[in-house]
Formats: sequence, structure tokens, C-alpha cells
Amino acid sequence: MLMITPELIARINELARKKRTVGLSEDELVEQKKLYGVYLAGIREQMTGLLDSIEFVDIDSGGEVRGSSKKNSFVRQATINLEQVYH
Repeated sequence: MLMITPELIARINELARKKRTVGLSEDELVEQKKLYGVYLAGIREQMTGLLDSIEFVDIDSGGEVRGSSKKNSFVRQATINLEQVYH
């Protein structure tokens, strides 16, 4: 599991500030790209975990609650949509 730590966010912000003010070296640009990748992968993992925890239910005509099989296709589609947005 990827962890989005306060240190990771602080370093991303530090590099972003430096990029706006004095610019970044080639090494810093590579580091920034890597850190963004780690951050976005962490967000995707959190979203997938959140979506996996959702339980869809159906209520049949008799008022009985029964599980639904729609969850897996919904989670896959949401993950695909997130990948399109963040790439």
C-alpha cells in the first residue's frame, strides 16, 4: 500500500514553490515527476479501497434486501475513469 505522508506532500509543495520562483534542476524535475506519480498512485489506491467497501443492495418485490452483483463492474468503471482523469 502506498502511503501519502506529510513528508511526501511537503516535498511536493517545496518543489512546486521552487519551480515557480527559481526553477528546478534536471534532478529535481525527475524527482518531482516521481513524487507526483507516487501521490497519484496513492490516491487511486485509496479510491479503489473506498469503492471496494461500498455495498450495493437490491430490494426485491417482497421487501427483502439481497446483495447485488453490480459492484464489481461499477468499481472497474470508476477506476478506469480515474485513470483517464489523472493521466
